[in-house]
Amino acid sequence: MQINENFLNLEQSYLFSTIAQKVSEFIKNNKDAKIIKLGIGDVTLPLTKSVVNAMTKAVKEMGDESTFRGYGPEQGYDFLKDALKNYYETKGILLMADEIFISDGAKSDLGNILDIFGDGTSLIPNPVYPAYLDTNVMAGRKVNFLDGNEKNNFLPMPEDGAGGDLIYLCSPNNPTGATYTKEQLKIWVDYAIKNNSIILFDSAYEAFVRNPDLPTSIYEIEGATSCAIEFCSFSKTAGFTGTRCGYTIVPHQLAVKETILNKLWLRRQTTKFNGVPYIVQCGAAAIFSPEGQKEIKTNVDYYLENAKIIRDGFKELGFWLVGGDNSPYIWLKCKDGLDSWAFFDKLLNEAHVVGTPGVGFGSNGEGYFRISAFGNRENVIEAIQRIKKIF
Repeated sequence: MQINENFLNLEQSYLFSTIAQKVSEFIKNNKDAKIIKLGIGDVTLPLTKSVVNAMTKAVKEMGDESTFRGYGPEQGYDFLKDALKNYYETKGILLMADEIFISDGAKSDLGNILDIFGDGTSLIPNPVYPAYLDTNVMAGRKVNFLDGNEKNNFLPMPEDGAGGDLIYLCSPNNPTGATYTKEQLKIWVDYAIKNNSIILFDSAYEAFVRNPDLPTSIYEIEGATSCAIEFCSFSKTAGFTGTRCGYTIVPHQLAVKETILNKLWLRRQTTKFNGVPYIVQCGAAAIFSPEGQKEIKTNVDYYLENAKIIRDGFKELGFWLVGGDNSPYIWLKCKDGLDSWAFFDKLLNEAHVVGTPGVGFGSNGEGYFRISAFGNRENVIEAIQRIKKIF
């Protein structure tokens, strides 16, 4: 018996597990302290009325013999895929239903997509969402890093010799909140085509883009359907963090050495995945109704207003920062020469506020810090007031 020894190359503890342990220890020793958590990117607003109504109706259908459904199609029900097709048409993007695969979230698919690729080199931004790196380590793939820093506003661009048959891009970015322009993504698409690379594009935060000049899908860029797979989630868009639903788009044009990737992904999903529950997909489809779109915009606007309060508060204190305008994340530079974990401890111990140390997203995150806008408005306001007192 042998184990996958690649797992032994992972960091000993997942970033958010370490944070949870530190917060738990603090609460144990400070039982009267009111902790405000602006760290993990979990939503706080409930599912919208349209979503709840659709899911309630679906539950009743599942309890009636005449409308009961068993196994559904592994790649998702047509009613949800058609809703997504129509949504992408509003962006000027034409998709076919069988290019859309419904899943239980972008995180799962971003890890599972490696099943259809062999050995090679992945090009991953630094700093980065930890799951990108960890899943590549688990798969035993070589990783080269893209250098995100203050000079490029944490939006790294291609460099000669960087290599990478798989390229991970996330825009708006997690953790930095920075967003690529169409011109920047065009450079990435051209680079991928030139180098026979595949872009894995995470658009989980596309609903937060309010600047009409910024892209919300890689397929807004000419040539992208021949070199990019797009992943998206309803977690942040519509509060599905506890409900679990997302989708992945694999265009028919996408091929490696004449092998169509859409067919490989379909084969993978039909073998290893039994599909998202009918009830959940009904709720997801309701997001795209006229009323559903109004409701999720209201929720997203709420979080963006939180982000503005956080952004303005730290700017007033003289912090360098990025994000928070077309994203729910604010990425700031630690003050007073503090490293990321020392800054975390200062906020926790002196302001009783929890954020996320930037170094947990990679070595280039050292000296930086992520604040999440997914919180209650009153708590966000109070958190900034407390932080102003200690700086």
